[in-house]
Amino acid sequence: MPKSNQNENNSKAGFTARCHRHFSATALWTGMLLLLSRSTVRGLSSTSRRIPRLSRTALAVTNGCDRFFANYPRVSGQQQQQQQQQQQQQQQPIMTDAMNGMNEQQQQQELPVEMTPDQRYLFDLNGYIVVRGVLSPDEVAQANAAIDRRQDQMIQRSGGALRNAKAGTKMYGTGPGRKDLGGVLEWGPQESRVFQSILAHPKLVPLFHGILGKGYRMDHLPFVLAQDHGAEGFQLHGGTVDCSSGEYNPHLAYTCMHGTIRSSLLGCNVMLADHNHGDGGFCVVPGSHKSNFKMPEGMVDGERYAEFIQQPATKAGDVVLFSEGTVHGALPWTCQERQRRACLYRFAPATMSYGRSYFGHEGGGWPVAMYKGLTDAEKAVLEPPYANRLDRPNIVESDGSVEITRRSAAKRQHDQDVFGTKYF
Repeated sequence: MPKSNQNENNSKAGFTARCHRHFSATALWTGMLLLLSRSTVRGLSSTSRRIPRLSRTALAVTNGCDRFFANYPRVSGQQQQQQQQQQQQQQQPIMTDAMNGMNEQQQQQELPVEMTPDQRYLFDLNGYIVVRGVLSPDEVAQANAAIDRRQDQMIQRSGGALRNAKAGTKMYGTGPGRKDLGGVLEWGPQESRVFQSILAHPKLVPLFHGILGKGYRMDHLPFVLAQDHGAEGFQLHGGTVDCSSGEYNPHLAYTCMHGTIRSSLLGCNVMLADHNHGDGGFCVVPGSHKSNFKMPEGMVDGERYAEFIQQPATKAGDVVLFSEGTVHGALPWTCQERQRRACLYRFAPATMSYGRSYFGHEGGGWPVAMYKGLTDAEKAVLEPPYANRLDRPNIVESDGSVEITRRSAAKRQHDQDVFGTKYF
């Protein structure tokens, strides 16, 4: 054999041998690392976290790496049986207060744990977003039945001082004023249950956190808006820059900095009747949360530039979230088949307050009746404004439980020694 061919064969053989040694060593180290990782992970039971499950129980405690290792073979025999028994014990479902308040259909769905990129983009683009199907048809029916029993308690806006639109304008309608009904959180655990669920609803909490931040709070007392056929709307109002005066309004302002959205005040319209295109009701000027000037004359009354005023089509059970920094209002109700119904909430970041109803009539806080039947998460939303670091309860998105962010015991004791109170 020519010497050149022999050298070539020797080099090929050497290369093949080196490859075998390299891959064997790599496989050995990979296997050792995987075994070490699995052993380490099993030892971190204290750091286990809750993740959503597609089951009726919806949630279980599990280790974050379990799904990664699920495709790898486990040891056999007695050790395998012991591991399986341990896993079954660890994965017993944990039902929380929030889950007990959910219906079966909601529990069977995977719960969102954060605002999606699509939702973030659309809210930043338009200043509002429609969340479809938050309430089930049964829940809508329950809420409407509770309202029906209190039709005689609705108070109609009559007289010039209470009307929401100027006579003779397109927002005014054909005559009757809007009807308002308060107390929706004070009708008892059964009749208020649907209205209570909005405070920490698993489909809304990720958006509340994405727009308001952790520790968000209810800022206004919620109430039902009702419009009969021909009832007036509400002239356009709001705006980060007030649509009528052109002045900057920090109490309603929308901001987005370094990818973080914040709204000083967030409107939450829970639709309890269908709002088809042309029916009237809630309307908005998309993108106006970023406007820097007051509106042209006549636009707030719908007399000019009406093509920029949109009425989103919604179904009963949908929820419209809108920054109060987005110019909005309501169109006259033109539908003859049904009364317009929506329940309006307002929420704010942990440290902010527009309203003062949380003081109560004599400084005693929200009405006592409002707390009956609430979950811990829902109670957390009724906290007064203060920073998260000062023992504020926060809702955990994945399961609706509540966690408290605390300062160190040393700092709390120091404040107690200096000020005579644990909060400076």
